[in-house]
Amino acid sequence: MPSISKRGNDMPQSPIRKLVPISEEVKSKGIKVYHLNIGQPDIHTPQEALDAVKNFDRKVAAYTHSAGMPMYRKKLTKYYKEANVDIAYDDIMVTTGGSEAFLFAFFCCFNPGDEIIIPEPFYANYAGFATAAGINIKPISSKFEDGFALPPIEEFEKLITYKTKGIFICNPNNPTGYLYSQEELNHLRDIVLKHDLYLLSDEVYREFCYDDQEHISALQLEGIEENVVLIDSVSKRYSECGIRIGALVSRNKSVISSAMKFAQARLSPPLFGQLAACASLDASIEYSGYVYKEYLERRNLLVEGLNKIPGVKSLTPKGAFYTMAKLPVNDSDHFCEWLLGEYSYNNETLMLAPGSGFYHSRYLGKDEVRIAYVLKQEDLKKSLIILEKALEVYPGKK
Repeated sequence: MPSISKRGNDMPQSPIRKLVPISEEVKSKGIKVYHLNIGQPDIHTPQEALDAVKNFDRKVAAYTHSAGMPMYRKKLTKYYKEANVDIAYDDIMVTTGGSEAFLFAFFCCFNPGDEIIIPEPFYANYAGFATAAGINIKPISSKFEDGFALPPIEEFEKLITYKTKGIFICNPNNPTGYLYSQEELNHLRDIVLKHDLYLLSDEVYREFCYDDQEHISALQLEGIEENVVLIDSVSKRYSECGIRIGALVSRNKSVISSAMKFAQARLSPPLFGQLAACASLDASIEYSGYVYKEYLERRNLLVEGLNKIPGVKSLTPKGAFYTMAKLPVNDSDHFCEWLLGEYSYNNETLMLAPGSGFYHSRYLGKDEVRIAYVLKQEDLKKSLIILEKALEVYPGKK
């Protein structure tokens, strides 16, 4: 039998989805599973998006431009300008989800063997994209005790070698909900400028910043205009995970030109997804206000409830819709598997994402879980009860 490639063997399994087989088995037995493991919102997609697809009246569902529909890209420039980000129409490439934007960025900015520094914990699929591109992640650890703030710039300096070609941040952060300050971003700008590095910035959750906190885009940083590559997506902003529309944005013409070659090789991003995403830009102020208010209330309910459970600790996220909670357990991987597969309360249980999967450094996150507050408040209340009851009887408590 032919062997699997080294790249295939090295590709990490998703810690967010690895428990899916257990979940499917549990559901087949009639047990209800509350999915707090994945960022799939239950908030409705804008009606404008659904109508755009429903009212499709062309006779042929044809390819679009490889960089994305001009109409959509032009509307995106207006969207970014309203967020104080001034970019041109040809600075934007529409991608098949944010995932393709990550891959294109890695393929275009780095050579196999190059190193990129990423604050951990980080979105687990970054490791998969890096493996596919043949680049090496150098993690720099942020800590629960420090609120997951950006580590000191001096710590970044210690990691920089001749192989270092970039820094990658997520702002607001997945999985921690941390929101970078102007001062922190200025420090990053200075080190990027000093070492002539790329700064890749995942800003998918830009619309979700709480407590009067302001989102500052990497594209607003002066002096590194050619160094910044932004990753974006409509998946979370408009609850459109399934339409698979993202964006790669950069003022660096060489990056966009290089990415265009990959874009042409895959022909075009999804037609119907682009139509839906384009229409979503016309969603009402009432829609965005409702979404924001709902996530804020869910955050407050979840964080308050978690901190009432004996031994559980949760920070208050300033953005996105996740929290990394500390649990009184020895091994969160085992706990999450046990909780899903062996425990139920009133014939219901939870699916959480083990914290270790969001760290590149071994042995970190073993008492942490990522919880996505993407379910309605009634379900979050039930989930908190299940978690508390489960921890009372879990055999692997600290």
